[in-house]
Amino acid sequence: MSGNDYLKFMTEQFITYMNLPSEEKKKLKNEKKQNPLFMNRWLGMLPFTIKIMFHKENSR
Repeated sequence: MSGNDYLKFMTEQFITYMNLPSEEKKKLKNEKKQNPLFMNRWLGMLPFTIKIMFHKENSR
């Protein structure tokens, strides 16, 4: 996928999201919160812990 194709795709996704009614946006947001993250679901808290450790080390 070239840069222009990716930009076109992202623009289409953004426009589609912005045209949704506010109730739909809230519904999508709540559904996303209900579903656990893939890494946490299959691998537990270990990937999350490693991510936080690296983030703290890089922010120093």
